[in-house]
Amino acid sequence: LAPAAMAAGAVLLAAAAPPQVNTCAACHGAAGLGNKAAGYPALAGQSARYLYWQLIDFQRGSRKSLIMQPIAKPLSKADISALAHYYASLPVPVAADKQLADPGKKLAVDGAAYRPAATPACDFCHGAGGTGSGPFPRLAGQPAAYLANQIKAWQRGTRPAGPLGLMGHVARQLSAQQIQEVS
Repeated sequence: LAPAAMAAGAVLLAAAAPPQVNTCAACHGAAGLGNKAAGYPALAGQSARYLYWQLIDFQRGSRKSLIMQPIAKPLSKADISALAHYYASLPVPVAADKQLADPGKKLAVDGAAYRPAATPACDFCHGAGGTGSGPFPRLAGQPAAYLANQIKAWQRGTRPAGPLGLMGHVARQLSAQQIQEVS
């Protein structure tokens, strides 16, 4: 595309943004790429279905967050749907980390056959390189602090365990060291 056409497309995309995006951008960035330093997740390119249900869980209080629950509470289902579709439509320029620590990479790619119960590989559900798959969100490019905090939330039972309750089970199998390595 010519630069003028690309700029016009960007204006159209910005015009289609729901008004609540201004609130979201304070933590998740204008392009939805999150804030690594603060540990806020990237929303760009996540599936609309995943984003929709996360906002619903915040709204219902089944997913706990002192920041997100008050933001999600007043949103209508139409607002939530518009936000989910908007962020799902944004491009994802972030690739998976190529410098993963060996133990963390092994756990992400191969899982663990030992411990009290086997731990499946992250890639099994979240796709090769953590790029997302079906109802399972993209992990690639997410801040390590965010990923570690979510695993700890599943361990504590303060975040819904997701499809088949799998993440609660997986999280309880991980040691503090493994959480840091795989994050």
